[in-house]
Amino acid sequence: MAIPLAYNFRNLVVRKTTTIMTALGIALTVAVLLAILALVNGLRTALSATGDPRHVLVLRKGSEAELTSNMERGAFQVIKFKLGIAQSKSGEPLASLEIVTVINLTSVDAPDGINVTLRGLTPEGVELREQLKLVAGRWFETGRREVVVGQSIVKRFPGAQLGSKLRFGRGDWDIVGVMSAGQSAVNSEIFADLNQVSSDFQRSEVLSSALLRATDVVAADALIKDLSSDQRLNVSALSEKEYYARQTISALPIQFLGIFVSVIMAVGSGFAAMNTMYAAVARRSQEIGTLRVLGFSRGSILLSFFLESVLLSALGGLIGCLLVLPLNGVTTGIGNFVTFSETSFNLRVTPLIMVYGVAFAMLLGAFGGLFPARMAAKKEILIALREL
Repeated sequence: MAIPLAYNFRNLVVRKTTTIMTALGIALTVAVLLAILALVNGLRTALSATGDPRHVLVLRKGSEAELTSNMERGAFQVIKFKLGIAQSKSGEPLASLEIVTVINLTSVDAPDGINVTLRGLTPEGVELREQLKLVAGRWFETGRREVVVGQSIVKRFPGAQLGSKLRFGRGDWDIVGVMSAGQSAVNSEIFADLNQVSSDFQRSEVLSSALLRATDVVAADALIKDLSSDQRLNVSALSEKEYYARQTISALPIQFLGIFVSVIMAVGSGFAAMNTMYAAVARRSQEIGTLRVLGFSRGSILLSFFLESVLLSALGGLIGCLLVLPLNGVTTGIGNFVTFSETSFNLRVTPLIMVYGVAFAMLLGAFGGLFPARMAAKKEILIALREL
C-alpha cells in the first residue's frame, strides 16, 4: 500500500523554513544553468535566422570569413552572370558585391570600445535581403557618408542613435536610418554605400565577398558547385545559412563554462537536499515507526521519502524558472570568433529550456533523496518508535 502524496505535501508545508531554504539553493543552481542555455539559444536563434536558403555567399578560396576574404571586381563581373542567378525587377542579376570590415564603438559597458561589423554594399544588396525592414529614417544614399544601423546597435551603443554621427574611415558618417531583420545577426551590423566605404578604407578594387540569390534552392546547390569548381575565379561558395550556422562555435566556450559552473553548484545543491532529507528522517523516526505499524511496507516508505525529495527539488526548479524569466528578450552581445566583432542577440527563455531546468532540479532531488529514503526504509519498527 502506497503512502498518499498528501502526507509528503503536508511535511513540506510544516517544515516550511527548511523547505524554502533548500528550494532556494536548488533554484539558484537552476537559474545559472537556464541563463546560460538562454544565452546560447539566443545566439543560435540569431545566427540560424540569418540568411536565405536561396542565397549563395562567395569568398576567396581558403577564406573562412568575409572579413579575411578578398574579392576582385573583375571576378565579380564574371560571377554575377552565372546561370541560376535570379533577376531583379529591373532585369539585372540579383548579385551584390560587398566589403566587410570592423569599426570600434564605445558604450557604457565597454569604454575601450567593441568591434562592430561595417558592411559596404549596393542597393541590390539591400534588395537581396527580403527580411530587412527600415524601422526609422531612410536608407543611405550612394556616394555619401551615410549609414543605417541595426536595431541591436541602437540598443547597445548610445552614440549610434538616429541623427548622430559616427567617426571612422576618413571622416564623420551620418546615421540616417535604423533597420531590423527580425532576430537575425544583421541587427548587429552597420550598412553603408559600397564605393564610399571602399574608398575610405583604400580598398577600391579588392573587396570582401559576393552575395547571390539563386532562382531556387536546387539552383543554389548547382551554383555553389559551379563557382567552387571554376578554376578561373579561385573562389569558394557556400549557402548563406551554412555560413552563419558555422558561427555558433562562438557560443561553445560560454556554454562549457556555464555548464561546468552549474555542475559544481549542482553537487552542492544535491548534498543540501540530501542533508535536508537526512535531517527529516532523523526527526521523523517515530512517524516512520508508526507508518510501519499501520502496515506500510519498507518499499512504500522508501518511495514516499524519495518522492518528497523530488517534490522539494521540483519546487526549487520552478522558482529557478521564475528567477530567470525576466532575462527573456534582454539584448546582449558576444564576441564572434569568425567575424572578430560583436554579435548582438536577445536571450531566449523558451518553455523547453524551462522544462530542462525543472528536470535538472528533479535529478538533483533524486540524487539527494535516495540514500536518506533508504535509511528511512531500513529502520526497525521498535527502534524507530523509541527514538525521540
